[in-house]
Amino acid sequence: MTQAAKHSIFIVDDDQDDRESIRDAFLASKHHQDYIFMKNGEQLIGHFTDVPAKLPSLILLDLNMPGKDGRDVLKEMKANKTYNLIPIIVLTTSSSEKDRKVSYELGANCFLTKPNSFRELVEITDCIAKLWL
Repeated sequence: MTQAAKHSIFIVDDDQDDRESIRDAFLASKHHQDYIFMKNGEQLIGHFTDVPAKLPSLILLDLNMPGKDGRDVLKEMKANKTYNLIPIIVLTTSSSEKDRKVSYELGANCFLTKPNSFRELVEITDCIAKLWL
């Protein structure tokens, strides 16, 4: 029996605890993938510029980060033919309808508000994995 290939998931969030919680939530529902942490938009865009490597299967993107925020990343990624097909899920603390609307206008594939409990985060990441991977 061959083992299924692992997907790479970029988790872009300025909060280290949030990055780790998101990864742990995926792992709690038995989604063992390659999780790559990035602390801001500059690091994500720099990764693609500096290291022409295998593209991720999915990007989980925080919206509100210092420097290059999620909106800036969406604009750049979706304007680039090499990267515009990578699914980007905005996973943010914001529940603002304006943020949701702008995210979709900039090309986000999904907009989710971070839940208040780890149990809910496990449910959300399980759905993400089943839908996008």
